[in-house]
Amino acid sequence: MKTPMQEMLEWVRATLPMDLDTPILIEKKIKSLLEKETEKEKMHRVWNDSRMNMARASNGFDSYTSFEQYYNETYGGDK
Repeated sequence: MKTPMQEMLEWVRATLPMDLDTPILIEKKIKSLLEKETEKEKMHRVWNDSRMNMARASNGFDSYTSFEQYYNETYGGDK
């Protein structure tokens, strides 16, 4: 599945004349945004780090079985 930014990049390349400065600048900006870690990816990394720390501190206690469960219950999923 493609991200919205990947779809936007494809649309820019297919729709705009790529020999002009503005479409080239748009393409560069989209590429730079694709390289950034998404908010969900950041939350996953933080959740996993805290889960590992919690497991170490409480000898295995963990109230969530997966990041998806944590994300959906805490943030309402991908809504």
